[in-house]
Amino acid sequence: MSLNQMFFIPIFIASSLLFAFSCYQRLRLVAVGTSEIRTDRPIERLRGTLAFAFAQKRVVQRPYGINHFVLFWAFMVLVLANGEFLVAGLVPDLNLGLLPAPLYHALLLAFEIVSALALFSVILAAARRLFFPPDYLANDYASPGGAEAFVILGFIATLMIAYFLLHAAEIALGQRAPAAYMPIASGLASALGPVSQGTLETIAAASWWAHALVLLAFMNLLPRSKHMHILTAIPNCFFRSLEKTGTVPRERFEKGERFGADSVDRLSWKDLLDSFTCTECGRCQDLCPARRTGKALNPRRVIHDIKVNLLENGASVRDGRRESPPLIGEGKEGATSEEALWDCTTCGACLGACPVLIEHTPKILKMRRHLVQMEARFPEELLNLFENMEQRSNPWGIAPSERAKWCGQLGDRSFDPETCEYLFFVGCAGAFDTRNKHVTVALATLLDSAGVTWGILGKDEPCCGDSLRRLGNEYVFDRMARQNVELFREKKVRKIITQCPHCFSTLKNDYRQYGLEVEVIHHSRLIADLFADGRKLPRQVELGKVLFHDSCYLGRHNDLYDAPRRVVQAATGRVPAEFIRNRENSFCCGAGGGRMWMEELTGSRINLDRVRQGLVGKPDTICVSCPYCLTMMEDGLKDEQAENVAVKDIAEVLAEAMRPEA
Repeated sequence: MSLNQMFFIPIFIASSLLFAFSCYQRLRLVAVGTSEIRTDRPIERLRGTLAFAFAQKRVVQRPYGINHFVLFWAFMVLVLANGEFLVAGLVPDLNLGLLPAPLYHALLLAFEIVSALALFSVILAAARRLFFPPDYLANDYASPGGAEAFVILGFIATLMIAYFLLHAAEIALGQRAPAAYMPIASGLASALGPVSQGTLETIAAASWWAHALVLLAFMNLLPRSKHMHILTAIPNCFFRSLEKTGTVPRERFEKGERFGADSVDRLSWKDLLDSFTCTECGRCQDLCPARRTGKALNPRRVIHDIKVNLLENGASVRDGRRESPPLIGEGKEGATSEEALWDCTTCGACLGACPVLIEHTPKILKMRRHLVQMEARFPEELLNLFENMEQRSNPWGIAPSERAKWCGQLGDRSFDPETCEYLFFVGCAGAFDTRNKHVTVALATLLDSAGVTWGILGKDEPCCGDSLRRLGNEYVFDRMARQNVELFREKKVRKIITQCPHCFSTLKNDYRQYGLEVEVIHHSRLIADLFADGRKLPRQVELGKVLFHDSCYLGRHNDLYDAPRRVVQAATGRVPAEFIRNRENSFCCGAGGGRMWMEELTGSRINLDRVRQGLVGKPDTICVSCPYCLTMMEDGLKDEQAENVAVKDIAEVLAEAMRPEA
């Protein structure tokens, strides 16, 4: 046994045992969470893992993402090189040199190229953090997160440099022949030519030990740092939600049960795995409308606090030594403030931005459920909303008999499954809000013009319960959803049209948990298919410069982006202009997640921020496809004294184009 082996073998064994124990400690804490099935549809999960984890689909969507892509694949390729290095340290005669020469040479060339790319990427990453960091990046090297990032970058750089120096010294010593498949090491060996043999041997030994010790230190740092995501990101992508992640699981209302999540043991194991997978990249924080307008919410911080709480208390809770300290609290690490929880608009920007598919919103909604259902702690203005929903099934508490007044001039439009292809689910805003009634009438006119047979439930139409669920009042939502599904079955409903994306998403996604299997279609998709297929309209509407705003619940939550734009183009003859932030990166109007019924008391108002983004483009008309967005845009334009800018729903625009010229 060589001297190297005598020292290296015990160090390797100790490091490996410590690494295994650290991983076991961390991953065992995940079991504190509640059960959740995340292994169904394995083929679909595998496809997603290939796209999001290996192809780095979301990472490369940003210009700098290619640098992380290079580091990721360098890590994957060099796992083989470092594995061979460790094995050769234990058994020197067992190495890749035993492979056929062409394959061995090809691997050495690949290792050199990848190592060079990794070193360049590390230098670029360090320079970015030091000299031109984005505002959402935790770049303070004096902070734990920032210091750790530089340690990791330093480790990677040391590994690459040691790799090149070791091989260069071996070539200079005659232990390897200079070759085209080792161009960098061969070049360095030429530079080391004048160096004495003793010095070359020292360089080789120092490089070998530097590589060995840094590699083992790096390995043991991973499970005890934020860089544990290197170990958990791939499985986290595999275990991602295959449903829309804005759709939270149902609760079972049984006697003696606790509702919602106020501690880590009330979150699911996947929620806890998410906390270990967070890379702290800050993308969620950068796109969050609440954070961008000065609110208390920071989605990255929510995930971080869950991890801190789990690390501090998970073992004690798991072993039954004490109850888990609360996840909800003011001014302490490991707990999220109530104010931050109520700031969330559930827009899904954080969900769409996260490169490792962390599910922020469901965790926030679970904590809201606890506040509402277990402690009756919620913003005061929600009291009327909850009472109105329970008593009259609409946010304003208006009598149900008023629901069908909007169609007084259209005659009896009661739904009959024998004569109506579609149930037109009007929604509360479309039935009661004065401004949105115009949209409802416009849509009804379009349906009639297209020969679509439809009917409404009138006074029997219930609220879908979207706001209740997003605000955490799951008990009332559950009762409402079960009643509504039963009503749809009783009425033999097969197809449903909605004009509200919140109704659309709730009926299409959330009600599936209650066994509703009907076709739910948003009016943008339906009228785009009916009227935007090239048919000649009586006239084209002149609206000046038209700017289109994406609804979060239509776009990010349901991937409907093109249909409403096609409608605007058909009606005006021109493709609508875009906000700077559009489609997947659109900015919320501020009304989602029940925020429609709440005041904004901190920071600037989200709808004003969105309106200002639009006014930069000097539009004449802002087109929307959501009653909430319509209200928030009009209110924002009034506050900005820009009432010369019109706000129209796409149904109103197309209905105007369908009217013959006078």
